[in-house]
Amino acid sequence: MDALESKSEVARLMQQIELEYEAAQRGMYGFAAGTAKHEFITARMENMGKCHEKLIALVGEREATKALAQALEQAGNEASPEQGVGQ
Repeated sequence: MDALESKSEVARLMQQIELEYEAAQRGMYGFAAGTAKHEFITARMENMGKCHEKLIALVGEREATKALAQALEQAGNEASPEQGVGQ
């Protein structure tokens, strides 16, 4: 895989982590309840873990952890209800 493909794959994985995190957040605060809700959130967290493992293979553990933190921060900022109020 060349450098351009690697960067593209890193960006795709970071986006996937953001989407999984946002889905888990919606699952946590949505209408579902009980075991189904727990299983849904667990599946999202496991998917984020798989993406992190792929990032480690591409860029190493340190950079993968930085990318994971960045993706989670970005997703958290986008999912924050106070975003958009007065901004």
